[in-house]
Amino acid sequence: MSADAERHERLAAELERHDLLSWLDVSAVEMEQGRVVLELPFDEKFANVSSGTVHGGITATVIDTAAGFALRTTFDSPTEAMLTTTDLNTRFVRPATGDVRVEAAVVRAGTTMGVTECEATTVHDGERRVVATGGATYRLFRDTQNDRHPAEETTEGSA
Repeated sequence: MSADAERHERLAAELERHDLLSWLDVSAVEMEQGRVVLELPFDEKFANVSSGTVHGGITATVIDTAAGFALRTTFDSPTEAMLTTTDLNTRFVRPATGDVRVEAAVVRAGTTMGVTECEATTVHDGERRVVATGGATYRLFRDTQNDRHPAEETTEGSA
C-alpha cells in the first residue's frame, strides 16, 4: 500500500469514529490528494417532515464535511490536520429522495486558507442528478507550533 493510500485510509477511518458522522452513517467512497467523495445513505430520520426528502441541513453538513476532508488530504498529516470553516455555501437544485453522494475538490490549499467546490447528487428516475452545489472556505492551521487555533487565543486584557 502506498503512503498516500495509507494516509487516506486512516483519514477515512476518522469518519467512522466521529460521533455525528457515524450516526449519519457517512462513508468515504473515494479519497485522493485534493479530492474526496462521501456518501450518505438515505434514512427516514434525515427526512423533511412534509416531503420525505433529505433535509437540506443534512446535505449541507455532508458538503461541509467532504470539503474539509478534501482539504485535509493536502496536509502532511491529514489525521492531525487542524482547520475551521469560515464560509459554507449550499445551493439546492432539487430534492434529494435517495442516497446523497458528495464530491469535494480543492480549488486552492494555501498556507492559511483553503477553498473547495462541491457537488451533491442522488439517483432520480434511475439517473444520477445534482441535488445541490456549493463549496466552503477554511482557515488552515498548517503549523500548530506557531499558528494557534482560535479557541486557544485570548483577548488582550481579559481575565
